Amino acid sequence: MKVMIVTDAWSPQVNGVVRTLTTTRREMQAMGHEVEILSPLEFRTLPCPTYPDIRLSVLAGNAARKRIRDYAPHALHIATEGPLGLAARRYALDNKLPFTTAYHTRFPEYVKARTGIPLAWTYRFLRWFHGPARAVMAPTPAVKSDLEAFGFDNVVLWSRGVDLDVFRMQDSHRLDTERPIFLYVGRVAVEKNVEAFLQLDLPGSKWVVGDGPALAGLRAQYPDAHYLGVMKQPELAEVYAAADVFVFPSKTDTFGLVLLEAMACGLPVAAYPVTGPIDVLGDSPAGVMHEDLRQACMAALDIDRRTARAHAEKFSWRAATEQFVGHLHPATQGKPASLDPAAVQAR
Repeated sequence: MKVMIVTDAWSPQVNGVVRTLTTTRREMQAMGHEVEILSPLEFRTLPCPTYPDIRLSVLAGNAARKRIRDYAPHALHIATEGPLGLAARRYALDNKLPFTTAYHTRFPEYVKARTGIPLAWTYRFLRWFHGPARAVMAPTPAVKSDLEAFGFDNVVLWSRGVDLDVFRMQDSHRLDTERPIFLYVGRVAVEKNVEAFLQLDLPGSKWVVGDGPALAGLRAQYPDAHYLGVMKQPELAEVYAAADVFVFPSKTDTFGLVLLEAMACGLPVAAYPVTGPIDVLGDSPAGVMHEDLRQACMAALDIDRRTARAHAEKFSWRAATEQFVGHLHPATQGKPASLDPAAVQAR
């Protein structure tokens, strides 16, 4: 099957959306599918307001629609609600081409945190955007329920996985500071609530790995913590393996791939009892969830690293990718989509 994935989030960005799509494409190709990515790398871009690390395609509508027409995919998946996603959605509707979408991040909550725009306004836009999709793929049952509570009626589950060969238990002295070592990995932005971790009164030392718009301010405000930038996966695995507790302070993530990566390296998790950690950890003893994040951090120190690894081993990227493929809606019975070039030219 020929599949086109349209995404406004792609390399060189480093985040869960990019990692999910990159790994899904790799797994699909291993399964024998042909996968084309339509991303901002093909177009002129401008920095996203309040988040300059994210580049948004500008004036890409006609070129994006031509790419879809020329590729003639068997199935179209729109991964993000940005400019490219909007162009693909419009083209699909104009040409009666079935498509699926995904809900990767709590976009309304992020927008409210950054701008104060009410949740209801953004969810209204999301219902409009995702409404025509044959399926909206959500990463967890909790997110699926949340979307349905906001009026979505076409939501299905698409879980996540972890590379158990890269992220593994190993001896590592990558973080050579006072123990216990508490670690955060991810974007350093207001919606990730990293400050809640840095302001905790904890023994030992704290590390933050990642980049983002809030990094400079946090480094200045919390100089006693240690900071590393974005890292490649093998190096990141060594960092996980060198720490004692992985601290996940976010209250807005839909899943949190870093939770799986940390546990795959034998690193127990401390988190708030919110969507994301609840779905990933469940009732597993691989981590501790508590409204008092410090209490969760201290309790997680007593968890055996083998327990964390065993829980991570339940998550397979192949199984997640099979889920994804099963939700796709081919335009015809296994044949290339029948698209109408005249409709494009007319626009």
